[in-house]
Amino acid sequence: MKVLIIEDDAAIATNLYDFLESRGYQVDVASEGVMGLHLAITQHWDAILLDLALPGLDGLTICRKLREEARRDTPVLMLTAKDTLDDKLQGFVQGADDYLIKPFSLKEAGARLAALIKRYKGQVTQPVLSCADVRFDLATLAVERAGRPVKLPPKCLQLLRILMQSPNRVFVRAELEADVWGEQSLDSDTLRTHVYTLRRALTAHGEDDVN
Repeated sequence: MKVLIIEDDAAIATNLYDFLESRGYQVDVASEGVMGLHLAITQHWDAILLDLALPGLDGLTICRKLREEARRDTPVLMLTAKDTLDDKLQGFVQGADDYLIKPFSLKEAGARLAALIKRYKGQVTQPVLSCADVRFDLATLAVERAGRPVKLPPKCLQLLRILMQSPNRVFVRAELEADVWGEQSLDSDTLRTHVYTLRRALTAHGEDDVN
């Protein structure tokens, strides 16, 4: 899942980036409004975390342009230090889906973001993926095999989610690389290495390979 952070506070942006990337998201950051709007409308995102007070263009203007001019329905979680009712209502009028008041907990930001994405993708009623004896909780990113917890790095989590959401589908290499790594330049063995890591984790206790 791809998330765009538009935030000019470097500390907040870095904390959000590290937190979300560790949970399997593909994350990009813009530190000012014009670049943020450009990224928001020229690429696909599963959600956008948008600061209200930005240099160049403010968050309300970005949100309005995203909805009215670009006609994008990408979920927007507004980040702001303003907590009055009028401020929140103005954000909702311009197209924000939810508000998070600074300072905030990273866990709350992650929970709100996950909820927005699930509603956007119609996954509210299916928070858990199951295939054979493998179980993947999309809300907590916890993976189990036959009840045994399986620890996976972020990219392997993304890879497993894609494969479990379409268990009978044959994927070509380029498609998986694009879905997991986006436009990153990859070594020829990057995908192979992650598939090996995923399989090794799932069969660490002598289980059969998952087909």
